[in-house]
Amino acid sequence: MKKILSLIHDDFEDLELWYPILRLQEAGYAVDIAGEQANHTYHGKYGVPAVSGLTYAEVRVDDYEGLLIPGGWAPDKIRRFPEVLDIVRAMNARGDVIGQICHAGWVSISAGILQGKHVTSTPGIKDDMKNAGGLWHDQPVVVDGHLVSSRRPPDLPEYMKAFLTALST
Repeated sequence: MKKILSLIHDDFEDLELWYPILRLQEAGYAVDIAGEQANHTYHGKYGVPAVSGLTYAEVRVDDYEGLLIPGGWAPDKIRRFPEVLDIVRAMNARGDVIGQICHAGWVSISAGILQGKHVTSTPGIKDDMKNAGGLWHDQPVVVDGHLVSSRRPPDLPEYMKAFLTALST
């Protein structure tokens, strides 16, 4: 079965984690959730729980063909782990599909993979994206090669269509 990795920490945006996971499962993908701790229950901004199946350090990049980074406040925590930055850099170098929505761009910024890439995000981190070398656009979804970015929960249907399309190419 094809596998996708999703990163998690407390205060993730509930819809930005669960909607993509459910859409991917409907499309026949398995989704593993990695967090700071394995088998730990993390809670979204609105209280919806999600349990990590493995730690960031346990992730084997070769097991996955895509990465999902949810927004919310979690990306500011997620990006502090060197293992996460290594995962993002490795998947980027391999050309794996990387999806980021809302504040998730913070993780890509810290991984240093945005230089010259067309991206979008919540307008709140637009300057951060630009300062990291990203070419920011105020659009529901922006695809630049294997990088798929989106702004916020109302854009989720377009985001996941683009993410699934990127996986199939």
